[in-house]
Amino acid sequence: MERGLTMNEKQFQDQKIVLIDGHSILNRAFYGLPDLTNAEGLHTNAVYGFLNILFKILEEEKPEYLTVAFDVHAPTFRHEMYKEYKGTRKPMAEELRQQVPVIKEVLKAMGIRLIEQAGLEADDLIGTLSRRCEEAGMQVVVLSGDRDFLQLATKKVKIRIPKTKQGRTEVEDYLEEDVKEKYQVTPKEFIDVKALMGDTSDNIPGVPSIGEKTATKIIVEYQTIENAYAHVDELKPPRAAKALKEHYDLAQMSKELATINVHADFPYEVEEGKIGELFTAEAYEWFQKLEFKNLLGKFEIQAPASEIEDSFVTVTDPAGMDAVFEKAAGAGTVGVVLERNTENVLPLFAAMSGISGAVLAFSADGKDEIVSIQTGNGISADALMERLSALTESRAQISMFDVKKELPHVRTCRRENFFDVHVAAYLLNPLKSSYEPDDVAREYLDLTIDAKLSEEKKSCYEAYTMYRAADVLREKLKEYGMEALFDEIEMPLVFALFDMEQAGVKVEAEALKEYGQDLGVQIERLEAEIFELAGETFNINSPKQLGVVLFEHLELPHGKKTKTGYSTAADILEKLAPDYPVVSKILEYRQLAKLKSTYADGLVNFISEDHRIHGTFNQTVTATGRISSTEPNLQNIPIRMELGRQIRKVFVPEEGFVFVDADYSQIELRILAHCSDDEALIQAYKEAKDIHRTTASQVFHTPFDEVTDLQRRNAKAVNFGIVYGISSFGLSQDLSITRKEAAEYIDRYFETYPGVKAYLDGEVAFAKEHGYVTTIFGRRRPVPELSSSNFMQRSFGERVAMNSPIQGAAADIMKIAMIRVNQRLREEQMESRIVIQVHDELLVEARIDEVEKVKEILKEEMEHAADLKVPLIADMSVGSNWYEAK
Repeated sequence: MERGLTMNEKQFQDQKIVLIDGHSILNRAFYGLPDLTNAEGLHTNAVYGFLNILFKILEEEKPEYLTVAFDVHAPTFRHEMYKEYKGTRKPMAEELRQQVPVIKEVLKAMGIRLIEQAGLEADDLIGTLSRRCEEAGMQVVVLSGDRDFLQLATKKVKIRIPKTKQGRTEVEDYLEEDVKEKYQVTPKEFIDVKALMGDTSDNIPGVPSIGEKTATKIIVEYQTIENAYAHVDELKPPRAAKALKEHYDLAQMSKELATINVHADFPYEVEEGKIGELFTAEAYEWFQKLEFKNLLGKFEIQAPASEIEDSFVTVTDPAGMDAVFEKAAGAGTVGVVLERNTENVLPLFAAMSGISGAVLAFSADGKDEIVSIQTGNGISADALMERLSALTESRAQISMFDVKKELPHVRTCRRENFFDVHVAAYLLNPLKSSYEPDDVAREYLDLTIDAKLSEEKKSCYEAYTMYRAADVLREKLKEYGMEALFDEIEMPLVFALFDMEQAGVKVEAEALKEYGQDLGVQIERLEAEIFELAGETFNINSPKQLGVVLFEHLELPHGKKTKTGYSTAADILEKLAPDYPVVSKILEYRQLAKLKSTYADGLVNFISEDHRIHGTFNQTVTATGRISSTEPNLQNIPIRMELGRQIRKVFVPEEGFVFVDADYSQIELRILAHCSDDEALIQAYKEAKDIHRTTASQVFHTPFDEVTDLQRRNAKAVNFGIVYGISSFGLSQDLSITRKEAAEYIDRYFETYPGVKAYLDGEVAFAKEHGYVTTIFGRRRPVPELSSSNFMQRSFGERVAMNSPIQGAAADIMKIAMIRVNQRLREEQMESRIVIQVHDELLVEARIDEVEKVKEILKEEMEHAADLKVPLIADMSVGSNWYEAK
């Protein structure tokens, strides 16, 4: 009798147990989710995905018992030949390996029974438990991504296999009849099918030249490999008969490997798998550490109260408020959190709603004070904001989270007095997807802010975090060499962006409406033309219908069929477009439909009562330091096609103003010349030559004056491609040339500019050694991809290491220019103001009589934003709308 598997059948009758194949589900989660890391740099995507699948299954099955089985990676070799074959198993990715002990600790913290046994694999453990539990009258659910387990399916044993479809996890369910229906064989016969066809993912060799269809046909007719071998001369096709005859020993070994052991000997008491309270205090700590915020809501517990709460005080009278602000004005750093009245307010408008209170945290008389000031009872929101505005002009440093969001409530302030915790945290780790006060508290102060706290208490904790984190973050910025970057670029930028957002940009709503109507007419015309060329009507926006029309009905080449249908991705259609007018028109249709939905129709929703769009410009989103734009994205107004550029005509200046557009010329290539110290590249820029024609002349060994337009275009692609670490494959795709030709172009480029090659190789080597690269201004960009076990990830990491110092420096230079231009316009009390920033471009709404002065300021500040070995050049133009100015 197997140890520890005796059961009281009455006790377990009709109870349900879920058995989980730990490594299989962890592996599926790892490859099904993008990489995630917590503040400590620990990879967490597999653990997060595993837990989500676990909770989904528990919710659906509602079992009384649960056990997770793991391999210990010391397999017993069930066949001598298997030793050699097993050696072909690919090693586990390091990022996944890190997460195996983590998921085990998390499951233990949740009180979940784990089993693993040296000499036994997880499938043997699960197979044995499945049989014994079924014999005791239990319902059994087995969860695994491995179809081997289908052999265990019975009327009471259900196999559940998670699959990812269109980014979502779905689970296929198999009882005995389901296996028969889908695979034409019984669960036991499924073993023989797999043995014949083999399975490389499970290292089961199978019989050469016998695939799934043939294997299934053989077992449907003969039920077992042994019976099929007894009738081997009757097997069809003849090659299958020949293969089985020659490799019968391999077939038998494969069957042995494919068969799950359901009589394994190991200690196990089912009662230990009884599900108790999963959401324990220990598990809560793990979820906090792993930063699984959206799973914390499953816990009914609260984090233990901190001693900090002893310092929480609430003030509701004017005299008390005045006393608090008097004390705060004499403090070194004051953490400030504004509370908003968000009752009956949609989330989108919560940030703009009225102020209901403020919390100040600071040190006074040698002790921490954390004071919540609530409006009402004589304290008005106006009075509160008046006192806060006065505080910002005192000698105290005001530490807040996302200062730009709070500035509309502060009437006057000394801009140099602010410390933005959000911006500092972003600089220290620009790869995180979010930076919230609770993240900062946990990462830098080892403090947990419980999500279940009251709003007032939570605000108190956040204010304390702002106050305490300021010094910690500043020390970290010093350690990383980014203190000057923070003080001289990022903090002043907060106010430049605020001024730009407040100014907004005027949009002619009627012109936008007409533009949309024109697009609608053209879209209808294109739709009719597409239907005529296709010979039928269909939903052009449906990839599935489009794929069938193009690759089945019209029989176009290059059709790639996936599980969900033919791919109609842009890269596939672009290859077909030159030869097939219908495809060309479909691509045009897609562009126009995007223009209409995103811009012609979409922009209308963002026009305010003042007829201007006040978009949001973000400085804590991109890993390289570039500013991004949202609500709406004004940086993504299309310019490559003329019809897209036309939309810029609806962006207009106020009456009495014009637009002045200033654009850096080839800033990234100039930075490359500076950083690489390549003599030839520097000289070309100093001589103010056409850099692309110069490169073409040297790369193609052609006199400068004889360079053709095609050669210049190719050289331009190489110039800009090198900045982004382009490969020969990427360049061949861009230029429609062979990979060999592209490789030759790149080689010739590096022969022409050897300093560039040395610089780029040096950046990759530095990143591999230190884990990050920096811009000339000290901005760090971590490159964790370089340590990945995945070749594609490592290749991406190399491109990041080459490009980030250049693209990041371009972003830094633009920020410096933007800050200085904004300061000059303010200091000289001009009415002109920056209204849009798009990567290397600044758009200024200039009063007509200030145009020349604006141009002078733009030229001075943009071209002298950095002292490079080559000149920075800003091209300028003026227009009565954005289209004309550009």
